[in-house]
Amino acid sequence: MKRSLKEVAEFLRARLVGDGAVQVTGVAGLQSASSGDLVFIDEEKKLREAMQSGAAAVIAGKFAGEPSSKPLLVCDQPRLAFARVAQFLTPPHRYKPGVSKTAIVHASARVAKDVVVGSYAVIEEGVTIAAGSRIGAGSHIGANVQIGENCHLAPNVTIYPGARLGNRVLVHAGAVLGSDGFGYVRDSATGRYEKFPQIGRLEIEDDVEIGANSTVDRGALDVTRIGRGTKIDNLVHVGHNVQIGEDVVIAAQTGLSGSAVLEDGVIVGGQVGIADHVRIESGAILGAQSGVPTKKVIRGKGIVFWGTPARPIRKYLKELATLARLARKA
Repeated sequence: MKRSLKEVAEFLRARLVGDGAVQVTGVAGLQSASSGDLVFIDEEKKLREAMQSGAAAVIAGKFAGEPSSKPLLVCDQPRLAFARVAQFLTPPHRYKPGVSKTAIVHASARVAKDVVVGSYAVIEEGVTIAAGSRIGAGSHIGANVQIGENCHLAPNVTIYPGARLGNRVLVHAGAVLGSDGFGYVRDSATGRYEKFPQIGRLEIEDDVEIGANSTVDRGALDVTRIGRGTKIDNLVHVGHNVQIGEDVVIAAQTGLSGSAVLEDGVIVGGQVGIADHVRIESGAILGAQSGVPTKKVIRGKGIVFWGTPARPIRKYLKELATLARLARKA
């Protein structure tokens, strides 16, 4: 989709430096950019490289306010502006509404007229799917599941009975939502394990994204909840009764044990292990491969925690330096 830089600047509320009549059609990286592309830089040291690229124009921070060899779109958050303009320049794909002939939809299911249901999908009794949503091929939607507006389930997603998804939820291929939690009671007399009831619910709020092959358990007796705007990477496990706040980001291969709480704005790196009944308070950051033991509270907005057990990164690095000095003396 062609847009003039003047249109793009108005959309982004950016300051335009240069010719607003220049047409752009897409976005690209500095190395691959060609005529018609927009690129972005968020460091002044990359300005020269951007000017030498094949791009038509550059999105940059306020450090780039002077006239230059290419038009500039100057704004406070270049990376964010770049993400937004990528969507602005890409028209949404139009899917033909309807239910595939090979899909199985229970007579009691309420499916909006413009919903897309892919090949071999199964939609059980009592399901509600609101306007604009898409159900990928081979997906299985259990009884009484509620799916909001403009949700997209990729192929082979499984949602167990009773789960609720808000609006604009994106679930990637192979994810399993609402399965039983890992809860057992040991009989001390026999040493055998009996399954603890897993009869709770799963609630996923608006604008959540869940990565491929991730799993989210329903509550044991109450509810597992994922808050608005949270983004979960591939291969993440969320255990039963977990409470995740709004705008949380969780990277791949992380595991959250039962009844853990992640408050709003928490950032979790890859391969982090979070034990049961842990609380990560608002805005804390867990570095990759950190471990948080049972019932521990992590507190500190904007502070990076690292290691096992996780502690502030400055303390952790100081400990590593001390160990290194001791090893040299040994």
